[in-house]
Amino acid sequence: MIQSPICEMLGITYPVFQGGMAWIADAKLAAAVSNGGGLGIISAMNANAEWLRNQIREAKSLTDKSFGVNIMLMSPFVDQVAQVVAEEKVAVVTTGAGNPSKYMDLWKEAGISVIPVVASVGLARMVERHGAAAVIAEGGESGGHIGEAATMPLVPQVADAVSIPVIAAGGIADGRGLAAALMLGASGIQMGTRFLVAEECNVHQNYKNKVLKAKDIDTVVTGRRLGHACRGLKNPFSREYAKKEWDVSFSPEDLEALGVGALRKAAVDGNEKEGSFLCGQIAGMITKEQPAAEILKEVCEEAESLLKGAEKWVK
Repeated sequence: MIQSPICEMLGITYPVFQGGMAWIADAKLAAAVSNGGGLGIISAMNANAEWLRNQIREAKSLTDKSFGVNIMLMSPFVDQVAQVVAEEKVAVVTTGAGNPSKYMDLWKEAGISVIPVVASVGLARMVERHGAAAVIAEGGESGGHIGEAATMPLVPQVADAVSIPVIAAGGIADGRGLAAALMLGASGIQMGTRFLVAEECNVHQNYKNKVLKAKDIDTVVTGRRLGHACRGLKNPFSREYAKKEWDVSFSPEDLEALGVGALRKAAVDGNEKEGSFLCGQIAGMITKEQPAAEILKEVCEEAESLLKGAEKWVK
């Protein structure tokens, strides 16, 4: 069985995190992943403190294993939800869309392992100085908001730059990705798109079907003009957005308004025309729905088999 420093640190069986996907990563999915031996994560997204507290308590009723909460630092409720995770003493907080330094002392005092998502060596070093337990180095192959660097060059540079464990994310969906991440210097992986089709994932079935039907060339990046690039599946919404993004007659404010509520339309309503189906480039490799525990076991067993057989390449 694969064991890494992140397993020992967090008390998990498999070195696999489930991504904190807004409107998707809820208590049910997080608990299923944690019960399966990985680290399940609830997305705080733009929700208020009461909603998050209820989700945390629901997860606690569904699992006695460790789970985490992903906090989007651009949320209008970030101060409230930062306090809630401290009060509820969740095991792990992952962060995205900003610098979490303001809240890290609060979380560490509550015994929380803080594991920020980073898209650069500079941010990884900074959060390490502020006491991060580990970092998630996420490449631009991932779904949702992305940075510029790809996973292959980002992960080893971050691993060389910090002394804390590194979790690789972006473009990883199977045991080959886990084995490769370990060889790049990571201590584990985070997967989002693969868990979109977990049986316990409550995302609309239309969303799952689009992921299952996707090919390697079926994602597109939009939002660069606004400074927050985002990867999703090609559909009428993303094509219209991409068309208007570089139309000088269309203001940044108009662009922002165009995207409001689009993820909810996809994840909750299954609106295939007006929804934003955030998804990573790895979608073309995903062909079936499975229980979360089965996904975890399959990924880690495949990685173990590959690593044990790696000597065939060395003469």
